[in-house]
Amino acid sequence: MNAWLRFKDSYLFYSFKRDPVAIISFTIFFILLLVGLSAPVIAPYNTYDTSTFNIMDSELPPSWMDEGNQNFFFGTDIQGRDLFSTMLYGLRTSILIGISAVIFQAFLGIGVGLIAGYMGGRLDAFLMRIADIQFSFPYLIVAIIASAIFQVAFGVNRYEQLAIPLLIIIIGISEWPKYARTVRASVLGEKNKEYVEAARVIGLNRRTIMLRHILPNTLTPVLVISTIQVPQAIMSEAALSFLGLGMPITQPSLGSLIRSGFEYIFSGSWWITFFPGILLVVFILVILLLGDWLRDVLNPRLYKG
Repeated sequence: MNAWLRFKDSYLFYSFKRDPVAIISFTIFFILLLVGLSAPVIAPYNTYDTSTFNIMDSELPPSWMDEGNQNFFFGTDIQGRDLFSTMLYGLRTSILIGISAVIFQAFLGIGVGLIAGYMGGRLDAFLMRIADIQFSFPYLIVAIIASAIFQVAFGVNRYEQLAIPLLIIIIGISEWPKYARTVRASVLGEKNKEYVEAARVIGLNRRTIMLRHILPNTLTPVLVISTIQVPQAIMSEAALSFLGLGMPITQPSLGSLIRSGFEYIFSGSWWITFFPGILLVVFILVILLLGDWLRDVLNPRLYKG
């Protein structure tokens, strides 16, 4: 309760109330997040249960069009699945992969950046050279190579069963240097301050100093980066799925839905790609708008008083 009262009196909440774009973006984001995570409860059909769809219902147009079926508001996909239900399950999968991948890359990048910045010397140079090498390759190329290697190593059938955890690892590995370099820069600015020197004087070990004293003071830029990395991870999953290296068609994500429908878009079945594409764009856009607002609020140089 005290935490809520402090939050209500904070500049963050004050700024949020005065920014209509932030309010609208957060509202849409919260609704989509709630709808996606509640897909098994609110979706009219279970897209993982083959008994709930019929291949004879494939490529039915939305219900308001000619030849549409009232049972399928947004129409059906190429497997005869209700597109609305499939989109909800796909949104759920994309959210799961996006958030989990960011948690993984943040855990890896923060650890590397914290150690490199505090320890310094050759260890710092070695870890940062690894990050520089990683940065020299476009993240999507790294993700494509890693995804292809995993498919060859595990086989296509086994890869489909492990698609979600493997994509989390693949996307996480390709993006961790952003966290590492940001945290390292913050640690370099914090490690020689008086409170850190005081912690050394009283005999605290390095691990305690890094985790309990320095790390909490480096998390503000990490929070801002994460609001950008979540949509980046979701777009990475969508790109990999569109290229056939991500989620299989039997396990819907927004990317795999766009890919499966793209092959039929010129035959007239535009809705299979169009509606998941719109949902993906809206979801990514509201997160980016929230990220921009959060970056402005947490940047003291932009504070106008």
